[in-house]
Amino acid sequence: MEPMLGIFIGIDLGGTNVRAGAFNPQGELIYSTETPIEAARGPQVGLETIYALLENVLKETQQPVLAIGIGSTGPLDRERGCIQNPFTLPGWEDVDIVSPLVQKYGVTVTLENDADAAALGEAWIGAGVGAERFVMVTIGTGVGFAFVINGKLYRGMGGEHPEGGHVLVDPSGPVCYCGARGCLESLVSGPAIAAYAQTLVLNQTGFLTEQTNGDFSQIDAGLVFSGARIGDEQCQEIVNTIAEYIGLGLVSIIMLTLPDRIVLTGGVIRSYDLLEPGIKRVLKQHSLMIPADKVELHLAALGQTAGMVGAARAAQMKFQETSYE
Repeated sequence: MEPMLGIFIGIDLGGTNVRAGAFNPQGELIYSTETPIEAARGPQVGLETIYALLENVLKETQQPVLAIGIGSTGPLDRERGCIQNPFTLPGWEDVDIVSPLVQKYGVTVTLENDADAAALGEAWIGAGVGAERFVMVTIGTGVGFAFVINGKLYRGMGGEHPEGGHVLVDPSGPVCYCGARGCLESLVSGPAIAAYAQTLVLNQTGFLTEQTNGDFSQIDAGLVFSGARIGDEQCQEIVNTIAEYIGLGLVSIIMLTLPDRIVLTGGVIRSYDLLEPGIKRVLKQHSLMIPADKVELHLAALGQTAGMVGAARAAQMKFQETSYE
């Protein structure tokens, strides 16, 4: 059989930058480019920016486009192809991003939540390869979750994206914008770590006080991990607490899904070496009913390109699905 000619384009649309890449059917990157999205200038300017990226990709690759995938920060309406995100994309409320691309390029275009897209990327050519069931957990500014079974995303009712980052961990914990108290994101995201540390250092001395000259608003998660790394007891206690919370969140996810593998990524996970002992200790403590401690924990392999790779994979899967209809 002759190899398929053409490319699948993946677009990773974030609140700060947008990147686009061309991939062959085997998942090999042919060319990629990125630029600031300047979301505050509005969706029409954003669309023009995306058009410019795509024209650049087409010029560099000189190959026909088979399908386009978009991985975008949510919330989304996948069925309608609309972005509904006034948070990281201000002004992009109920913006149809799919139809204009279909009309301009005449190919199938699919829209995915960015966490789902990243998981598809890892499943295709990254840390999820070889796992029949794997969960991807992103811990950074927020906490994202995606569940992949045999290379396909698990979707909830109405095709909605499940919010595993908001499973309840500590009912007496801080209030989250999701409406809950003590959900995983409110306890272990970067901003949550900073807020927790700021409440603990009041009227105390130590690394955090010295580094901020007493201006505790300067404390962020990175500073906490830096302190723990050099042996500051207060920072180590904070990290141990965060590791326990992450472990408890993973236990809930494992109890419900029992995956072969969990893939971890995000800014907080850059300090995984400090968190790993505490996380694994919690998993071992909760292995009576299920083999939680046997679930593989892997770090993501694709870094910042995961969303773009996964968007291309989503495009390929949609192309294959429509080709067989």
